[in-house]
Amino acid sequence: MKIFFTAEYNEEELKPLYEVGEVVKDGWALGLPKMPEEELAEKTRDADMIITSYDDITRKVIENAEHLKLIACTRATPVNVDMAAAKERGIPVLYTPGRNSDSTAEMTIGLMLSAARKIPMAYKALKGGEYTGDPSSRKETKEGLKADVIWDMKADAPYMVFKGTQLKGKTLGILGYGSIGRRVGRIARAFGMQLLIFDPFVGEVDVEEIGIKKAHSVEELMKESDFITCHMKVTPETTGIISRERIALMKPTAYFINASRGAILDEEALIEALKEKRIAGAAFDVYESEPIARDHPYITELDNVVVTPHIAGATDDVLVNHTKQIVSDIKRFLKGEHLLYQYRY
Repeated sequence: MKIFFTAEYNEEELKPLYEVGEVVKDGWALGLPKMPEEELAEKTRDADMIITSYDDITRKVIENAEHLKLIACTRATPVNVDMAAAKERGIPVLYTPGRNSDSTAEMTIGLMLSAARKIPMAYKALKGGEYTGDPSSRKETKEGLKADVIWDMKADAPYMVFKGTQLKGKTLGILGYGSIGRRVGRIARAFGMQLLIFDPFVGEVDVEEIGIKKAHSVEELMKESDFITCHMKVTPETTGIISRERIALMKPTAYFINASRGAILDEEALIEALKEKRIAGAAFDVYESEPIARDHPYITELDNVVVTPHIAGATDDVLVNHTKQIVSDIKRFLKGEHLLYQYRY
C-alpha cells in the first residue's frame, strides 16, 4: 500500500503508519512549498492514500489516482479537498477537528492579556531604549526608609503610559461556543470573568450557570461585553457578522479579539473605531487579507492594537494531536471499523 504524505507531523506518533504500508514523504512534510496541481496529480497516480495538510486535493488529483481509497487532511476544516469529487468516487475523507482548539484558546487569552495590559507596547518601548536608565546610576535610599522599586512618578512614566485593565470582574462576550469558544470560556472563568455567549446552535440550558449567560442577539453581546472574542467558521451567515453597526454598539472601554477568520469582520469599520478611540483596543491573529500588508493601519498607524501573523494554532502539540488522530483512524479504516474523524460531505 502506497501512502503519499505531504502533511505536518510528529515523528513518534507517525511510526505506526510505517507498519501499514510504504509512506512516501514529499512537499511540506520535507519542508518544501505547496505542490502544483500537475505535480501532485502525477506523484499520486499510484497512491492508495493521500495524507496532506495544505496541498489542494482537486478533482484532477482525485480522478487521476486510480487506486485511491482514502484521503486525510490534518486540518479542522478540510477546505483544500474537493468533497464532491471524493464523494463521487466513494472515497472517505478524514480530518482533525479539535486538533488546535487548546492552542488557539490559549492564544486568544494571550491576545486579551496583551491588549488589556499593553504588554507588546511596553516590550517594544524597552527594547527601543525608552524608559531605561543610566547603567552607572544608583538610587539612594533615604535614612529610615526601605528601598523603593518604582521607576518614576510623572505623567509620561511607564506606570501611566501602559496603564491597562484587569480581566477579573469583566464580561467576556464569546461569539461561537464550539470547541475553541468553550475552552476560551473555561480559561476566562479561572480569571474571574463573567461569560456572555452568542451561538444559535446552543440553548440556554446547555450553557447557562452562575457566571455564564446566553445572549439573545449579537447586538446584546456587543453592548454588554468588556471583551469580545470570535470563534466562528466562515459561512454566508457569519461573513461580515461584526458589522459597522454592531461595532458602534461596543463600550468605549471594550476590546475586540479575533483569532478565527478575518472574513467575519468589517475591518474598515473596526479600524475607524480604533483610530477614533471609540473602543479601547483590539488584538488580531487573522485578517481580511493574508499576509497582512506592510502598510496596513494596524501596523503603521494604530497604537492600540496587538497583531500576530496567524499563529494561534502553531504549536508542536498540534502536530502530535493531528498525527495521532489521522493514524488511529487509518488503522480503524483498514480494520473496517467506524471512523471517528470522517468528514461528512
